[in-house]
Amino acid sequence: MSTPTTPNAPQLAELLGRMTLEEKVALVSGRDFWATTAVESIGLRSMTLSDGPAGVRGPVWDERSPSLNLPSATALASSWDPALAYRYGAAAASEARRKDVDVVLGPTINLHRSPLGGRHFECFSEDPRLSGELAAAYVRGLQDNGVAATPKHYVANDSETDRFTVDVLVDERTLRELYLLPFEAAVGAGAWAVMSAYNSVEGVTMTENSLLETPLNSEWGFDGVVVSDWTAVRSLDSAPASQDLAMPGPAPAWADALLEAVRDGRVAESHVDRKVLRMLALAERVGALEGSTATEVAPIDGPAFIREAAIEGAVLLRNEGELPWAAAPARIAVLGHNADEARTQGGGSATVVPERVVSPLEGIRAAFPQAQVTYEIGAVVQKGVAAIPLERLTNPATGEPGLRVSFLDEAGDTLFAEDRFATSLVWFGGDAPIAASSRIVLETRYTAAEDGEIELGFASGHRGVLLLDGEQVLDETPVVEGTDLGAAFLSPPSLTATVKVSAGVPVDVRLEFVLARTGTALDAAFAGTLGIAPEKTDPDLLITRAVEAARAADVAVVVVGTNSDVESEGFDRSDLDLPGRQDELVAAVAAANPRTVVLVNSGSPVLMPWREDVAAVLLTWFGGQELGTAVGDLLTGAAEPGGRLTTTWPATLEDVPVLDVTPVDGTLRYTEGVHIGHRAWLKAGATPAYWFGEGLGYTSWELGSVSAAGTLEADDLAVTVPVTNTGERAGKQVVQVYAERTCSAIDRPARWLVGSAVVRLGAGETAEVTVPVAARSLAHWTGGRDGAWALEGGAFRLQVGTSAVALAGQVTVEAPEGISL
Repeated sequence: MSTPTTPNAPQLAELLGRMTLEEKVALVSGRDFWATTAVESIGLRSMTLSDGPAGVRGPVWDERSPSLNLPSATALASSWDPALAYRYGAAAASEARRKDVDVVLGPTINLHRSPLGGRHFECFSEDPRLSGELAAAYVRGLQDNGVAATPKHYVANDSETDRFTVDVLVDERTLRELYLLPFEAAVGAGAWAVMSAYNSVEGVTMTENSLLETPLNSEWGFDGVVVSDWTAVRSLDSAPASQDLAMPGPAPAWADALLEAVRDGRVAESHVDRKVLRMLALAERVGALEGSTATEVAPIDGPAFIREAAIEGAVLLRNEGELPWAAAPARIAVLGHNADEARTQGGGSATVVPERVVSPLEGIRAAFPQAQVTYEIGAVVQKGVAAIPLERLTNPATGEPGLRVSFLDEAGDTLFAEDRFATSLVWFGGDAPIAASSRIVLETRYTAAEDGEIELGFASGHRGVLLLDGEQVLDETPVVEGTDLGAAFLSPPSLTATVKVSAGVPVDVRLEFVLARTGTALDAAFAGTLGIAPEKTDPDLLITRAVEAARAADVAVVVVGTNSDVESEGFDRSDLDLPGRQDELVAAVAAANPRTVVLVNSGSPVLMPWREDVAAVLLTWFGGQELGTAVGDLLTGAAEPGGRLTTTWPATLEDVPVLDVTPVDGTLRYTEGVHIGHRAWLKAGATPAYWFGEGLGYTSWELGSVSAAGTLEADDLAVTVPVTNTGERAGKQVVQVYAERTCSAIDRPARWLVGSAVVRLGAGETAEVTVPVAARSLAHWTGGRDGAWALEGGAFRLQVGTSAVALAGQVTVEAPEGISL
């Protein structure tokens, strides 16, 4: 039996009538970090929420409860395939049910307004229509399987600098046509929840903003729950607003304060009742109410799906006849830090803990078993410590691989202890008594694989005391930069000491974290890593070794990418450069071997000054835990890279037309209006490195004459074009339709996306591809008190092509005056 999507209003009203005021307030104020309050008197169990845009972590951040690490949102979006997005949502639902999660906090559907946005990797695109189409499919995939989706962050949370306090100033037309549009599509797909953002819009913080009512409820018909971003509910002023659930719980701004305010008449109980009814409707939908049944979810082959999704999103940006390698090279040089320690996900709250990760180096070795594969790091990308491999650790309490973690009170007595299998540890809720602890102690026995010196230390926002065989080697407190506590918590600084080790000789390691208090919800959480930083090797020598390996090989694969200091929640980027000396590495290797292929392991745009000097550039994004397996398939030609860019990649930072993410006097002004992404590039007359929609495959294509059928008045307009695979192998193409209007009474983009379709054809095959073009996609928002969607009368030119500038044909359609939308 499927969970109903339309709530049983009379039944929910009857349950509301049986609840006390105390129960109502407790329900909307949250129970703890990840759960809502149960109300046993009406048969309502607690509901569990979980971060989940690219995998569902569940209520614990723990290697003992691993999660599927799906490709990042930018990788998924680059498929341009709503059917894949639906399956992605279904995969997330399967994970959610496995972990007893009812509500997934995703997808993230803010826009790529500026390439400096730190959370760019977690969002789909610079384009609102494409973002909305993919969001709608993701929502349906989750909710058809009985798990609530929570599109976020509503609204205009498109950058991270001062995200808790920034006031975004954006005109009404721009807000409607760009930033609200993906949310409208997600709500149209039936989203059961929406997350309100930290920021303000036009002077009012989002948890108190009238945008939660109009257009979300009053125009779009949203009947779900607005859940706050964590700690975003800051005052009782949010109680009369259309804000339904404050998290984490018990939320200080509500809870007892809200109960008292209702009792003394400052807040009407009807406001609380409205919120409770929506919470009950959510509970009915996810099967949390007695008598409701959760939808059965079919298990999936997670690794197989991740591999497929990574391939579908990989974007081939350059190929000088190099790929694929149908005949395996005899000698392959694999170079780059990210080849061995790949980034499969961005940083921040979206992080999951996978059971295992296949690196590009592993994937290449598996795909070319007969080849001689050599590896050199080339350039250090990782900053700070990385977790110590489990095989090097022995738990002194059990004698098994791992470590013992103990929580001590002020007197030094043990409050709680557990055995762990990873040295990078995070607690958000769970059984560990963080709030009651004074110190957290990690104990293990480390055995080195070879003689030498290592940089042993820790990463945390707390003071750390490190002892080796009982001797203190480090006692320091890291200096946390910036004011974003969340960023400091999830991406803390590192401190290390140089330590001599001998192969096979165990060393007793004890690390004590002395907990500092912030007076925030993070006092009940902890994040810290016992780890090893990269060796202090001469960087010139690293590049020299890589060049020698490349020169001795038939082909060279350089894996470049970002690190957690570049792409993460909590801060924006200061530039688009690859960290470290990776650009020098690529240039040197390309000079040594003309058959150099570069894999770009990032979640958002990076500058590639060497891009015209290499044989191929393949963008693999943060490709999930099967990234390496996908890389092997793509290099051998077992699969074709199926992706096209969903955001424009610049050649230089100075060329970017919309760049600013830094508030001035607390405000961030979206002065560019409707011109972001490719729209802004076209308006500026600038040329990027790679355009929106761009991407190659392993075959060739031809688009024929364009025709149109239907009318805008009937809203059944569609564009049709014959598409032929003129190559020698099967392949995928993305047909894109853009609109233009040269004479307009309003400020329009020079060209904007109005539709797209994925087509897959065998060698020599032709298909008629039809792309619907909705009247709304040509309309504009009039603004003002009686704002509405209006369609300007006259001619619109519809361009059909394979990127924002690779246009193959056009057709003109007429819009009559006075169409009502």
